[in-house]
Amino acid sequence: MYRIGFGIDFHQLVAGRQLWIGGVNIPHHKGALGHSDADVLLHAICDALLGALALGDIGIHFPNTDPAYKDIDSKILLQHTYTLIKAKNYRVVNVDSSICLEAPKIKKYSGEMRKVIASILEITEEDVSVKATTTEQMGFVGREEGLVAYANVLLQKI
Repeated sequence: MYRIGFGIDFHQLVAGRQLWIGGVNIPHHKGALGHSDADVLLHAICDALLGALALGDIGIHFPNTDPAYKDIDSKILLQHTYTLIKAKNYRVVNVDSSICLEAPKIKKYSGEMRKVIASILEITEEDVSVKATTTEQMGFVGREEGLVAYANVLLQKI
């Protein structure tokens, strides 16, 4: 039996914060604003995993009102989410994701992101796709006010 999940996440970009995407710290003059480290890609993947098994969303499991998650590393959130998936006797087959931002360009970081995600989800790097695009300077992403990540996952019953 297979289950498909979709996740999406948005964060504002602001000065004075680090930019974490896919578990990788990317040098930039702006970072994502959020209660945790605001890793938009890992959050989208968490939501995709949770959605595939109808387990709610990241806000239910890691509420931004809980001080325990203040500035938490989103790799920990993804690991916890994956533990929930394994407890339901599913495994990840693959992840397909896209990040939408004007700057910085992330192509040189995507390999490391794939490695981080694959390691946490116990799959190979070849089973993780990380793509990036811009909005051609349109909207809040185009004005570099924020970024968006989308993720799809395929799960298989063990």
